[in-house]
Order: sequence, then C-alpha cells, then structure tokens
Amino acid sequence: MALAAKSIDEMLGDEADDLLNHSCETIYKENLHLPNPNFVDDVWIDSDRNPRVLRNLQTLFDNGRLGGTGYLSILPVDQGVEHSGGASFAPNPAYFDPENIVKLAIEGGCNAVASTYGVLGAVARKYAHKIPFVVKINHNELMTFPNTYDQIMFGSIDEAFNMGAVAVGATIYFGSEESSRQIQEVAKAFEYAHELGLATILWCYTRNSAFKKNGTDYHASADLTGQANHLGVTIEADIIKQKQPVNNGGYKALNMGDSSYGKLDERIYTELATDHPIDLTRYQVANCYMGRAGLINSGGGSGENDFAQAVRTAVINKRAGGMGLISGRKAFQRPMDEGVKILNFIQDVYLDDNITVA
Repeated sequence: MALAAKSIDEMLGDEADDLLNHSCETIYKENLHLPNPNFVDDVWIDSDRNPRVLRNLQTLFDNGRLGGTGYLSILPVDQGVEHSGGASFAPNPAYFDPENIVKLAIEGGCNAVASTYGVLGAVARKYAHKIPFVVKINHNELMTFPNTYDQIMFGSIDEAFNMGAVAVGATIYFGSEESSRQIQEVAKAFEYAHELGLATILWCYTRNSAFKKNGTDYHASADLTGQANHLGVTIEADIIKQKQPVNNGGYKALNMGDSSYGKLDERIYTELATDHPIDLTRYQVANCYMGRAGLINSGGGSGENDFAQAVRTAVINKRAGGMGLISGRKAFQRPMDEGVKILNFIQDVYLDDNITVA
C-alpha cells in the first residue's frame, strides 16, 4: 500500500512545508538531466557506452516497484566486510545467510541488490535471473591492527560477469593518502566492466582526518562531496552513490591559515548553493554532469526514527533531482517485515507524483 501524502507530511514533521514546497533558485531544474522512464534513451544513448551496458542499465531501471520510473531503490549489504559481520548482523543474525539479503531486496521491491563477491556468488544460480546483481569489487577490510582505512580489490570483473551481475560497484576514499592508487585501480576496472557490458556504480566517499576542522566535520560538505562526485563521473561511473550533504564550506575551512588546499570560487557558496538541504544536494547532482550520471544518496546508519529519516532523505534526493536511494542498515538491521516496510516507504516517495523536483 502506498504511503499517503498526509503520512509523508507527518513523518517530515516541522520540516514538511520547507522540504515539500522549497523552490530551488540556485541551479535550475531546467538545466538538469532528470530521471524519467526514457533516461537511457534520452541520456546514455549518446555516450560511449556499448549496447550491452545500455541493456544492463535498462535492466536496473526496469526492475522492482520503481521499474519504469527512472528512479532506483537499491539494497546494499557490504557491511559484513566494511564494518565486520558481528557488528552489522548482531541486530538480526538471519542476515549472516546471504539468501536472506537477496530475499529482503526482492520482498522489498528493490531495483537491485548490491553486495560482496561471496554473498552474491553463494546464491547466484538461484537468484541472478530474479533480481539484478551489483557486485561490490573493493572493500575496507578492517582487520589490520591497528585499523587502516583503504579500499582494496577483492575479486575480478570476470568473476562478477560470470555470476550474472548487471553492474559492479566500487568505493574510492577521495582525499585519502591512498586515493591516487584507488582512482587508477577503479578506473581500470570500470573500463573493463564496460567492455564486458556491466554498468558501474561508484561510492564517492571523502576520507581524511584533516576534513574535520575546528570541531566541524566536512566529510559530508556539499563542496567536497560535489568534487568527489565530479571525479567519479570523470572515470565514467554510470551512477554515483554519495552521502547526502549536511553542511558546506569544506574548501573554505581547509584554506584557512597557511593552507591552500584545492581551488574554490566564492560563487560555490553564494550562487550555486544555499544552506538548504535540497540546494546542497542539487549541487551534488550538478557535479554529476548535471544529472547525466544519476545521484543516489545513502540511507545512513540505523537508529531512532529510521522511517522518518529515510523518508526525509528520499524527499530531499528526489526534489534535488537525484535518482534514488541506496539504503542498507536501516532495512537489514531489523526484522524482515520492517525492513520491507522501510524500503517501500522510500519507494513511495519516488512514486508520489505530488513530490516534484524543486
């Protein structure tokens, strides 16, 4: 059952009017390539992507409750490696079994399930033809003591292709000491993935302890994440996954004192964005070649008010011109029926014609 517009208002609480009626006066929606049922024909048909990539992109867009809309709802479960299995699955140990991860994505009406080589490979013959697979090709292994934070390859593109995946996903820690190597590794992997016909999704994370300045964390600032997105589409990621911005001014903060970090133009803050969450996310979309590569925001960690937070994130993404959400912990760290419900709530935002691009 669809989530009623009144329920969306209630879940947004005091922010309802501000989020649902905001008009973006920075980068106008008319300048964007917006999600729509013909997105592959309208946007990707003119690119260098071969017919097999176009077919697999269309497969992603055509599956699940959002099939045929141009929007995406993806269940990502790679936290067993990224955060450790125990920490991730203790709230619901059923998800130690890869089949339950795939079942949640199917029952939840997702366009695709994104997970590790091991998870998807364990059930590929049973499910690869039932829901699109997105194989995550690199991870932060989180076992080295003391912990190191680096994305390393866990398998091959051929392996993902042979298990029937339609796409591969990778993470780059932009700003980290290892980022140059990661960019080269992922660019090469994405090139070969495209050659085989696989679509590509890039987790464009920022990571550097220096991005915390004077008590403020700028890892999710619009300017830094926007540039990470821009680097991501430069290596031909078809879809960009990014954390939704919570502030702005990362470049400005890092340029204070004796630092001359990066390059900035004051118009980033005065003309291309405001402090409104929709405008900040619109700046992320603009850095994805004005939406030619779709922006999917992460759903964030699980905690209190998960349902309301998921709806809020979806509303901001949709109204900013984004392409959907990739939401994992909010769904799998709870009983399956509740996980299905939260995924459906997210999807209902994108199915609601009354929620329009700002």
